[in-house]
Amino acid sequence: MAGKKVLIVYAHQEPRSFNGSLKKVAVDELSKQGCTVIVSDLYAMDFEPRATRQDITGAVSNPEFFSYGVEAYEACKKRSLTSDIIDEQKKVQEADLVIFQFPLYWFSTPAILKGWMDRVLCQGFAFDLPGFYDSGFLKDKLALLSITTGGTAEMYSKTGISGDFRYFLWPLQHGALHFCGFKVLAPQISFAPELASEEERKGMVASWAQRLKTIWTEEPIHCTPPWYFGQ
Repeated sequence: MAGKKVLIVYAHQEPRSFNGSLKKVAVDELSKQGCTVIVSDLYAMDFEPRATRQDITGAVSNPEFFSYGVEAYEACKKRSLTSDIIDEQKKVQEADLVIFQFPLYWFSTPAILKGWMDRVLCQGFAFDLPGFYDSGFLKDKLALLSITTGGTAEMYSKTGISGDFRYFLWPLQHGALHFCGFKVLAPQISFAPELASEEERKGMVASWAQRLKTIWTEEPIHCTPPWYFGQ
């Protein structure tokens, strides 16, 4: 949709990967709609995933005992976080939709993306206490996880060996994104592309492109326990 701004936070080492193809088609389709699309290619940026004292450029509030959460909060209020964090926060602040594109690692995100969440979505920027979940600071924004898995769809069913895929979405969608106020759209999960035929992989990419054509008309999921675990 013309005038909309999209941030794609992309976490894959190989540009020619299937994740790379999903990222590229998202950029192409959303740009075709007139959206402004920015990509944070975390590996290409050599993004620092570790949350350390180095993230605070000024004096810490308690030099005797370092608490990252406390110091990041104070630094956020004083605008004394490092420039890489501030740059990413600015991208998030300007975005109407944030898409996270990544392969599933141990039912979670790659470490570099987890570090992005740890450092960028800090207290004072994305939430406060109070000021979380429906009152989170990012409540006027949409978020969407686009994930590739190693396991098949059958493995991630309720009767499958890995359990329903919604189970591993709980900490990501609810504990992180919804906690910060994001309105969460249904995930785009591409199951086992490495086990699929070339035709099937093309179909997955085409399905993602087709969905993006109407992404602005989608309603967010009900980000409550029943969506993830049933009644």
